[in-house]
Amino acid sequence: MLAGPPLFMPGQSLKGVRSVMTDRSTNGLANPEPAPSGVSDIELATRRLAAALDALESAVERRREFDRADDELGARIQALGADRSRLANELDGTLVRSRALERTNREIAERLDVAIDTIRSVIDSGEAP
Repeated sequence: MLAGPPLFMPGQSLKGVRSVMTDRSTNGLANPEPAPSGVSDIELATRRLAAALDALESAVERRREFDRADDELGARIQALGADRSRLANELDGTLVRSRALERTNREIAERLDVAIDTIRSVIDSGEAP
């Protein structure tokens, strides 16, 4: 088993892990002599691991972007909900005011009708001999 510091710690960027992995052969932790095919199994595994870490880092970044977009969407939805509540309250107030104005309008119309009838009766009584 190979000894050395851990490759990855929670909260650490994956970029530092790749540099440690590529330095392994220069640290003397891997077999410095290549396999007869020219590339050792450890080098191949290291490359595959580096590629997997790149893919993982890309996936993590995409997830972070998605989470940021999701948070922004949540904030927008919350703002729309607040706007909706405010507009509903304003509408309720406007409806109350409108009904009060309609009531006042009816009362004034009734008073005007009474005044017109009174004026007509006075005029009619003044014309009669």
